[in-house]
Amino acid sequence: MSRENFDASLTLVLKHEGGYSNHPRDPGGATMKGVIQRVYDGYRRSHGLIPRSVRMLGDAELRDIYRALYWDKICGDDLPGGIDYVVFDGAVNSGPAQSAKWLQRALGVNDDGVIGPLTLDRSDDVPAAHLVDAICDKRMGFLRALRTWSVFGTGWSRRVADVRVAGKRMAGGVTTPRPSKPPLPVPAPQSQGSPLVAFAVLIILAIIGVIKWLI
Repeated sequence: MSRENFDASLTLVLKHEGGYSNHPRDPGGATMKGVIQRVYDGYRRSHGLIPRSVRMLGDAELRDIYRALYWDKICGDDLPGGIDYVVFDGAVNSGPAQSAKWLQRALGVNDDGVIGPLTLDRSDDVPAAHLVDAICDKRMGFLRALRTWSVFGTGWSRRVADVRVAGKRMAGGVTTPRPSKPPLPVPAPQSQGSPLVAFAVLIILAIIGVIKWLI
């Protein structure tokens, strides 16, 4: 299990989230380091605080939001190392329920979007590197079907590719091996000829020498 992976996973997620953005085609609207305004408003209200612009998101608030609303929702502390990060990043990008479904579909269990004992047990039974690939493949299939793929597809593809590599590394797995070079051809041994052939050549040379002497 991976109770120590939250900080490392959060660091990787934030590399992709960047700072403040408010793209007109992004359904999430105003976003700061991956936290959208609506989520920030809910967090502030739940703590008895007045909502404010997500631009003012503090570091402690950021950490609390990521742990409570994403990491804990996907049972990050109980997933295998590497798988926790892959599912966590998917949860931040597309929601915890959707990311849980990618994991469940990769495992072949009921995809209800809630990670429970069965999903956790099956996660331990599958080689981590293979499971990382399967989850990322499910995620890419989902993203390609979105109407905003033409706008954000390049960035999403790059992000999932990075997640795939980092997830395998965290899991102690291996990436796709480089194809091995074909062995160099071994030169065929040169024929040394038969002893009978060599003897015949000597006889012919001797006969030619006798003929020249007689002439």
